[in-house]
Amino acid sequence: MKNASKQLRSWNTFIGCVGFSLVSVVMTLSVFAEEPVVSTSKPDLQTSEKTLYTYQRNHDPSGIGKFYRGREIARVMGYQGAPWLERISREQEERLSLLPKALKLKPGMAVADIGAGSGVISVILSDHVSPGGKVYAVDVQQEMLDLLAKKLKEVGLDNIYPVLGTQKSPGLKPESIDLAIMVDVYHEFEFPYEMMQEISKALKPKGRVVLVEYRKEDPAVPIKLVHKMSEAQAKKEVSRPELNLKWKETIGVLPRQHILVFEKTATD
Repeated sequence: MKNASKQLRSWNTFIGCVGFSLVSVVMTLSVFAEEPVVSTSKPDLQTSEKTLYTYQRNHDPSGIGKFYRGREIARVMGYQGAPWLERISREQEERLSLLPKALKLKPGMAVADIGAGSGVISVILSDHVSPGGKVYAVDVQQEMLDLLAKKLKEVGLDNIYPVLGTQKSPGLKPESIDLAIMVDVYHEFEFPYEMMQEISKALKPKGRVVLVEYRKEDPAVPIKLVHKMSEAQAKKEVSRPELNLKWKETIGVLPRQHILVFEKTATD
């Protein structure tokens, strides 16, 4: 009987330890689930004292539940959506052929089309930087770049260079480009802060970053809310001092989108 009581106490102790361990695991997972995620990039004075991203379980189904400076990041459109990018009605709806003139593109410029997809914008830009200019068509989906390569063979363009980037970097050399443009892309960056850091590094002195985004201020624009962006929000995110990018102008020639232009400032 004495041995039985001793065994029972041992068993209860074991159960208690297991219970405590399970509670500890659950509490730990709960903390990680709710704590903001901090950038894994090299910290600086501005960002080391604050977190960059937060998560919410209840969110827009078209978003990923990850938030940056109060804005939910939208889901990336997969390569299966390429036909939508290539739709015949796109030019009539968005008038993207006006971009080269609005941005004052010149022969010899090096331009990066970030989130190039199947290359619709890259093709529009390529003629306006010729002769001597280059367009780097950057995308994180190899399938999109494959579609682009096929298109380039068909149309015979030789100044567009496909580049496979990552979620945190466009994979461009430092101070190698005059202009980086993102057409309906920035709001889908999974790591917008890190990407803008790398894009800024890739710009030449006085180089420009251009965000073309559906106007959130206009409810008549027929796009899901999480895929829109306000001018104020864009400035809030891109004009952070440590990114060395300053808002220069907002061009309003497109029927549905802002053309938000930021310029690289002098670095120490």
